[in-house]
Amino acid sequence: MSFQSFETMLIDEPAPHVMRVTLNRPQALNAITTRMGEEFNALWTSLIHDAGDIRCVILTGVGDRAFCAGGDLKERSGMTDAQWRAQHEIFERAYFHLLDVPVPVIAVLNGVAYGGGLETALACDFIYAASHARCALSEVRLGIMPGGGGTQNLARAVGERRAKELILRAAPFGAEQGLAWGLFNAVHALPDLMPAALVCAEEIANNGPLAVRQAKKSIHFGLQSDVRTGSRFEIEAYNRLVSSQDRHEGVLAFNEKRKPRFTGQ
Repeated sequence: MSFQSFETMLIDEPAPHVMRVTLNRPQALNAITTRMGEEFNALWTSLIHDAGDIRCVILTGVGDRAFCAGGDLKERSGMTDAQWRAQHEIFERAYFHLLDVPVPVIAVLNGVAYGGGLETALACDFIYAASHARCALSEVRLGIMPGGGGTQNLARAVGERRAKELILRAAPFGAEQGLAWGLFNAVHALPDLMPAALVCAEEIANNGPLAVRQAKKSIHFGLQSDVRTGSRFEIEAYNRLVSSQDRHEGVLAFNEKRKPRFTGQ
């Protein structure tokens, strides 16, 4: 797909079928402004409508200090209650659109991830983190609370009791803690972080794109139901692949001992 130009993020394709989205407000630790929220909406919506040949997305931040420091409080200074709610509605739409992106999205935390920054990472499919990364859902210190999926996704990732402690104390934690809790999939020194994430993204992109999408959907929606209902959803997702060209190509390539040439059809 052709890459749209954005003010607050950089878009490139570091490997075939892999889109990298780099938050690009280093002067503000990549904090989320209204404009960034609008651009998130535009990006995620475009991928939902037509991802083209993109099979995996990497979401990261510019530099080595911050993935995203959360909402930009300087921009919010002086906002009326109505203006605050209107801005948050933009952020809400971006959160739900990110959840609906059909291809896998990998968050790569190159530095701190606070508040809405951590919530954005939690809305991705999984997370790789730099060893120096620090994270927190610290909203209660400001008299508010996580409002971008944080109370839901953190609890699902680390369990109810730990999530309550982290959110109610506004307690920061490091990369190794996040890894031990199962919040992060991998932790790497910064020079090794993006190469490791790219290896993962390329492995995903080399697999059957329809199969990857259906598997992601099955996991996501199945976990929101009982195991029998989830298994029925899985079977429906599986059966949609049986008549696909990719399924025929994958089996043929296996029997011919060659790499499959998937087309996403």
